[in-house]
Amino acid sequence: MIDIVYLLNQIDNVLYYPILIIVMAIAGLYFTTRTRGVQIRLFVESLRLLLEPSEGEGSVSSLQAMLVSTASRVGTGNIIGVSTALCLGGPGACFWMWVMCIIGASSAFIESTLAQIFKRKDSKGNFYGGPAYYIEQGLDKPKIAIIFCIFLIVTYAVGFNLLCSYNLQSTFIEYPFYNASITPYIIGIVLAAITGYCLFGGGQRIMKVTGTVVPLMGVAYVVVALIVILLNYQNVPSMFVLIFQDAFNFQSIAGGVAGSCLVYGIKRGLFSNEAGVGSAPNASASANVSHPAKQGLVQTLSVYIDTLLLCTATALMCLSTGVVRDATVSGAPYVQNAIQTVFGAAGPIFITVAMVLFAFTTLIGNLYYVDNALIYLNHKKKPTKRFMNIFYIFATFIVFIGAIIPMDVAWAMADITMGGMTLINLPVCVLLGKIAVDCLKDYEKQKKMGKDPVFKGSDIGIPEKELDTWN
Repeated sequence: MIDIVYLLNQIDNVLYYPILIIVMAIAGLYFTTRTRGVQIRLFVESLRLLLEPSEGEGSVSSLQAMLVSTASRVGTGNIIGVSTALCLGGPGACFWMWVMCIIGASSAFIESTLAQIFKRKDSKGNFYGGPAYYIEQGLDKPKIAIIFCIFLIVTYAVGFNLLCSYNLQSTFIEYPFYNASITPYIIGIVLAAITGYCLFGGGQRIMKVTGTVVPLMGVAYVVVALIVILLNYQNVPSMFVLIFQDAFNFQSIAGGVAGSCLVYGIKRGLFSNEAGVGSAPNASASANVSHPAKQGLVQTLSVYIDTLLLCTATALMCLSTGVVRDATVSGAPYVQNAIQTVFGAAGPIFITVAMVLFAFTTLIGNLYYVDNALIYLNHKKKPTKRFMNIFYIFATFIVFIGAIIPMDVAWAMADITMGGMTLINLPVCVLLGKIAVDCLKDYEKQKKMGKDPVFKGSDIGIPEKELDTWN
C-alpha cells in the first residue's frame, strides 16, 4: 500500500526544489530588474499612497484593499510557519525568508498592477478581478484561467484551511489537559461549528469584532516579541551570527537541500506572504484608484508587513531566548517555550489567543478568495444558494479534518496546492510583465510632471475594447 504521507512529502520536496525555487527566483529577479527595484526605490511613495482616499464615495480605497489582502496573509504561518522553518531547516531560514520577501515584493507589484489594469465593474459599480481575469483578457487563455481557479479553490478551501485548523489545535499541546486522542477532535468540532455559523450568515458580529481585534493583536504580538528580544539583548549579536552562518553554510545545504534552511525559508516565506501566488490580486482589483500602479505599490507594503515585521518578530524572539530548537518542539511549542522565558505561564496563553484570532480570520478570509473563483467558474455569476450551502458544508468539514490530521500531511497539502497556483500565476505575470512595467513608467512620467497620475489603457498601447475600465 502506498504511504500517502511519504508520497505527499516527495511531491512537496520536488515541487519546491528545484522547480519553484528556480521559477520564483527568476521571476522575482526579472521583475526587480525590469522595474528598477520598484519595491525599494518607491518605498516612500508606497507609504504616501496609503493615505489617499478612494476615487469614489463608498468605494474601496488602496488602504482598504491592502488590509483585506494583509488580513489573509497574516495568520498562523507568521507564528507556526516560522517556528517550523527554524526547527526543521535551521536559523538560516530567517535570512532566506528576508531575501525572498524583498525579491517577491516585485512579483506582488506586478500581479496587483495587472489585476487593476484588467479589473471589471459590476452592476452596482464595484470593481472585481484577479489572475483569472488578466489570464483571460491579457493572454486570451480562458482554459488556463479555469485551471488557475480550480487550484485556487483547492488551495484556499482545502490546503490552507486544513493547515490553519491543524496549527490552531497544535497550540494546545503544551497544556496539561491536552489528550492527543481526544482534544484535537473537540477543537476541530468547535472551530468547524463557529466557521459554519459565520459562513451560513450568522456571526456577522463575530467577524466584525475579530476584524477589529486582529490588527490590534498583530501590533501587540510585535510589541511582546520586542520585549522578549530586548530582555535578551546580550544574545542578539550571537543570534545574528548564527542566522548568517547557517544561511551561508552551503556545504550543509547541499547535503540535504529539501530539508535545508534555504528551502524551508522559501517555503514558509511564500506560505506566509503569498507574493506571486495569485491570491492578493483578487483583493487588489477591488480598489478604486486613479492609476493601477498605485495599488501595485501599496501591495508591496503588505508583503513587508507580513514577512519583515511579523515573521521576523517570531524568528528573532525565539532565537534570542536560546531555548531548545529541534523537531520535537517544531510549531507552537517552540514559540510558547520562548515567550514563557519572559512572561511565564501568561506567555503560552498569549500565543494561544493570538493563534485563535489569526486562525479564525484566516479561515474566513481564505473562503473570500474562493467565492471569487467560484463566481468566475460560474460564468461571472454567483452560484445558486443551494450550491453555496453544499460548498459551505464541505468547507466546514475540511476545518474539522484539519484539526485531526498529522502535521506532515497538513503542511504538504498546503505547500503543494499553493505551489500549483504559483506555477500558473508567475509565468503568466512574466508574459504580461511588459504591460505592468509600461504602466509603472506612465505613472512615474506623470509624477515627474507634477500630476496626480490618471491611467488610460490607450496611453500604453492597450486598445480600449480590451479593458472594462480605464477608457
